[in-house]
Amino acid sequence: MTLYDIKPRFQDLLRPIVRVFFIRGVTANQVTASAAIFSVVLGAVLMLFPEPRLYILLPVFLFIRMALNAIDGMLAREFNQQSRLGAILNEVSDIIADAALYLAFAFLTGVCPWLVVLVVLLSWLTEFCGVISQTLTGSRNYRGPMGKSDRAFVLGALGLFIALWPQYIIVANIVFGFSAGLLAWTSINRCRSGLEVGNA
Repeated sequence: MTLYDIKPRFQDLLRPIVRVFFIRGVTANQVTASAAIFSVVLGAVLMLFPEPRLYILLPVFLFIRMALNAIDGMLAREFNQQSRLGAILNEVSDIIADAALYLAFAFLTGVCPWLVVLVVLLSWLTEFCGVISQTLTGSRNYRGPMGKSDRAFVLGALGLFIALWPQYIIVANIVFGFSAGLLAWTSINRCRSGLEVGNA
């Protein structure tokens, strides 16, 4: 069970916005690229100015990014904008955005940098395992417990916590350690899913 399971309801709320985007000529690839660019810009700002209170921007942006990720998929599927370039952009932009946003935590005093790097690398691994499953089964795997939306929720909440209570920043190391374990579990789950279908 992951936040990905509530995606259909979230998409229903976004559908009017998607129609407006389509009418105005906005393409799925433009939305995907914009989300990645904005992620890199915010990540760079947080790295250059590692002030805990600035991390209040993270949960706000991660929610916007989650909406943009849903919008680009809906534009592609519902308005015949699917393409090979779009598929590549979707996967590559996600790992770039994750790295830019989450590595920013490593610049905060009191946060263990290697734990942050470990979480980013394991985040990439979960996406890689999802793609491997797709090559084996023909369907992208989104098994949890720490998929893309779950990472955004956890680390967005951590950003909010750090902004409000910077004196307890040490808690971030516990969150990153726990997240690393869940990400490893997620990678195993996604690989097992591909094997189960392949052996069926």
